[in-house]
Amino acid sequence: QEQMVETGGGLVRPGDSLTLSCAASGLTFSSHFMAWFRQAPGKEREFVAGIRWGSGRTYYADSAKGRFTISRDRSKNTLYLEMNMLKPDDAGLYYCGKANSYDTSPTSFRGWGQGTQVTVSS
Repeated sequence: QEQMVETGGGLVRPGDSLTLSCAASGLTFSSHFMAWFRQAPGKEREFVAGIRWGSGRTYYADSAKGRFTISRDRSKNTLYLEMNMLKPDDAGLYYCGKANSYDTSPTSFRGWGQGTQVTVSS
């Protein structure tokens, strides 16, 4: 069964940094498109950042540009999201997912894990 395991969340203050990790269980990322999504209470799951596993080309939501960096380690089959200058609006449950090609709709992705919670509060 394909599934991701997201880790690295926590409680931080505004302006702090966090790095999230996403490891694969039962699958390889190969030539797929991998992405991070965020879901705040009562809101839809939204695209944050994505990366083409093969080429490394990256894509960001406007809210993440300049502050977040998505990367991958192909040898470890692991996806990362480095988040800097965190704001309260960045809070939520962060998930990673796998799609066949570039997309920003969560319905195109699969392999969701349990997510990792990010809380930003002073």
